[in-house]
Amino acid sequence: MENFKFILISIIIIAGMSLLGYWAVRTLEPGDAFVSKQKQIALEEKNKELEKEVRTLKNQLAALQPKEEEKPVVTPTTPSTPTKPTTVTYKHQSLISDLQKIVTDKVFMKEGSQGTRVGTVQTFLNIYNKTSKKVDNDFGAGTKTDLIIFQKAEKITADGEAGPTTFQKMIDWLKKQ
Repeated sequence: MENFKFILISIIIIAGMSLLGYWAVRTLEPGDAFVSKQKQIALEEKNKELEKEVRTLKNQLAALQPKEEEKPVVTPTTPSTPTKPTTVTYKHQSLISDLQKIVTDKVFMKEGSQGTRVGTVQTFLNIYNKTSKKVDNDFGAGTKTDLIIFQKAEKITADGEAGPTTFQKMIDWLKKQ
């Protein structure tokens, strides 16, 4: 009987050790799989942080945007005051003024042109195309392509070169906004 108890206990212990060994082997994973999981967890945390930052920046941008679309504001004159010319202020008044200076100076731009006046045209094209391309003050292929699109839409010579006619069309388009 003593022998039987010993054999029974030995079988139970061996079965328990076998189950424990099987579990250990099944749960082990290669080192590269562990490293990959850790990288994935780190990237997911970084993604959450970046999403929070994007939300914060969007809120800040929304705070800087005008609350409603501004149309030209006409300051009326009253009959009791001497007649003065009415003042019209447009949504993009500073850009209109910059473009007007370019027209007045009879500036001509084409691919390869550089300077802040090119930046003014790039700013207009961003507004016109509803994009946010970098304003780098360099009239390159991208600026030329955007300018051709504008010129075709306005039914003027679409050569990708800008002169007083193109600039005046830009001003006219901004005043309608």
